Amino acid sequence: MSTAKLPKNFGVVLFPGFQLLDVCGPLDALNVLSSSHTLKLSILAATRDPVGTQHLAQYQQGSYFNQSIIPTHTFDDAPKDLEVLIIPGGLGNRNDENMKPVVEYLTSLGLSSSPQKGLRGDIKWILTVCTGSEILARTGVLNGKKATTNKRAFKQVKEKHPNVDWVTKARWVVDGEFWTSSGISAGIDLTFAWMSEVFGEETAQHVADRSEYERSTDPRSDRYAERWGAI
Repeated sequence: MSTAKLPKNFGVVLFPGFQLLDVCGPLDALNVLSSSHTLKLSILAATRDPVGTQHLAQYQQGSYFNQSIIPTHTFDDAPKDLEVLIIPGGLGNRNDENMKPVVEYLTSLGLSSSPQKGLRGDIKWILTVCTGSEILARTGVLNGKKATTNKRAFKQVKEKHPNVDWVTKARWVVDGEFWTSSGISAGIDLTFAWMSEVFGEETAQHVADRSEYERSTDPRSDRYAERWGAI
């Protein structure tokens, strides 16, 4: 792909109780990429208040171990020129009140699962990490598409969204513009695979080497499907 057509405008969706590595893993790889390519990041949430990782299971345990990220935009004033959108997972997505503005925003984008229509506007790729695919599935856009998700949550997600073609043993899955990954750290491998596809393998490997990250390059290599009883 020519440099003129390479994506520049990235967005990441946040909600209370997001999984930190779901966000920071992919973004750190893109941080390194931004040293050699012009990139712009928008951080989207329901409000501009800091969004934390704290979730119900931690409260129940008596743990207060929270990290927060400050959004740059709300869903209402999100940039219209985003080309790549990253959707993380996290235990906070079990709170429907948390997720209502997220799902409303994703629905408002007019995404389509039709191969003839593709994605509307400037958005060309949707990357989901962990149960971020479950969040996206709530819009109906993944119906009839191949996708994967966190393997600990796999059976529940599959039951909740039976019209999605969930791939059990997959580190990540690509179906058109939709790139979905398994749990948490799999989002980093997904990001490098996407980077290889869009920016070239040499660039992706260079970024991985600079990060001293040992990539998984086989999307079918996923021992966690057995580990967590997804199959």
